[in-house]
Amino acid sequence: MARLATVFGGSGFVGRYIVRQLARDGWRVNVACRDAEYAKFLRPMGDVGQVTPLAVSIRDDASVEAAVAGAEAVVNLVGILYESGSQGFEAIHAQGARRVAEASARAGVSRLLHFSALGADPSSPALYARTKAAGEAAVRAAFPGATIFRPSIVIGPEDGFFNRFAGLARVMPALPLFGGGRTRFQPVYVGNIAEAAKRALDDPKTAGVTYELGGPTIYTFRQLMELMLREIRRKRCLVSVPFPIARLEARFLQVLPVPPLTVDQVRMLERDNVTAPGMPGLAELGVLPTPVEQVIPSYLDRFRPGGRFSAAA
Repeated sequence: MARLATVFGGSGFVGRYIVRQLARDGWRVNVACRDAEYAKFLRPMGDVGQVTPLAVSIRDDASVEAAVAGAEAVVNLVGILYESGSQGFEAIHAQGARRVAEASARAGVSRLLHFSALGADPSSPALYARTKAAGEAAVRAAFPGATIFRPSIVIGPEDGFFNRFAGLARVMPALPLFGGGRTRFQPVYVGNIAEAAKRALDDPKTAGVTYELGGPTIYTFRQLMELMLREIRRKRCLVSVPFPIARLEARFLQVLPVPPLTVDQVRMLERDNVTAPGMPGLAELGVLPTPVEQVIPSYLDRFRPGGRFSAAA
């Protein structure tokens, strides 16, 4: 019988690529997510019965235990960008990660792949980063052989970065450069992450190792906005917004049901988001990183004046 993997958060942006990669590699995949009905779009990524969505709450012991039962491998991708009601950073990033790791250990799971984030740091001014670090520590305590991935900004057709700012550029005359746009990022292609996940699960030597995943090039935030604007063939003013002003604006914006900006996110933007020298990454997993310039033309062309099929500029 084919190996069974349980992917928590498998219906999300990164998760769907990992589910597809594992299915192609012959795994049976249980997709543990809050809305199993929504996740049915994942079924065609495998043969009949190969991909099964399950309704699971990472905050509920019983549903997590049931989701990992019989699995050889578990992948935990669950994370949030802002807090809302019971969906808090501590509950999801720290306690949820601990719950999955402990349940995996009790179930005799062979391989656990835990997704954290570049910038995870117990001393960070951002609660997001502190709880990501707490999650890593909880996973290590419960499942010492877990492999941990810390990706930088993840890009691809469904990403929340380039799509978000390209959408703003379509309707706004100017785009903000928080902190002058000097913060550095190392965007990584989602397809590279899925390939890295497959290789990590297949290679026992990755057990207990933390990998920082970044693309081949480091850019400032300003450079990324300029790159995006060239791709969508629009000219927009790039307006510097000092971090103190950005934090003040975020205090008002974060009360919205889906906040475009929070104070915690501004605090994250105050630190570079690049891989640390000497940390293992895509290269150590045998994955050649794809340049941003090769990825974004495939999905940002729809934001051009006149749409995807407009005449070339």
